[in-house]
Amino acid sequence: MRVLVVEDEHDIASVLLDYLHHAGFEAEHIADGRAALARLLADPPDLTLLDVMLPGLDGLSILRQLRPRNMHPVILVTARVEELDRLLGLELGADDYVCKPFSPREVVARVQAVLRRSGQATAPSRPLVLDDGDWSASLLGQPLALTRREFRLLQALARHPGRLFSRAQLLDLAYEDTQDVNERAVDSHIKNLRRKLAHAGPGRDWIRSVYGVGFAFDPTPEPGCAPTPTA
Repeated sequence: MRVLVVEDEHDIASVLLDYLHHAGFEAEHIADGRAALARLLADPPDLTLLDVMLPGLDGLSILRQLRPRNMHPVILVTARVEELDRLLGLELGADDYVCKPFSPREVVARVQAVLRRSGQATAPSRPLVLDDGDWSASLLGQPLALTRREFRLLQALARHPGRLFSRAQLLDLAYEDTQDVNERAVDSHIKNLRRKLAHAGPGRDWIRSVYGVGFAFDPTPEPGCAPTPTA
């Protein structure tokens, strides 16, 4: 499911995007009010997190123009906590209201709750879920028994789906101490990852190889076009 984060504070937006991605949502970010309104009218997401104070056009004005034409769920996010502001936002058609500072986990929980109330499913849209809090991973709902190095390697690949990483890049990204490992260790861990991913999600090669270049995590390969492993 798609969530649009309309927020001009990039640090806050970055945290929200990370937590939403971790919860399985497709999340995008727009920082300008006028650009956000144009996007919402042309291609509305499943839910919008809408800051009130924005450059170009403020959040309440966006909501006022949006509601006659689109009723997808909107959660207002703001540092303005006065009761009048909250009531005005709800009267204009906001589905919920979050005041800064907030817990990102609470925001994700509110997103899920609003989507449930609106009758939309909230199942993760991404097949792979990684939790670096307890080093757990699952693919298509199936748990993956990964070593810490396998977890770090898969995490590095999955952060940029489809992007090719060289063995040297993966060493830098996925290994805390590269003195005791070499590029052949990457091949060995990739082989183990492929085996475990294939067991949880058979019928496709989740890690794509390009000979002489490197590897990429490929969550949505084209049917019938699974690449041939080279590692």
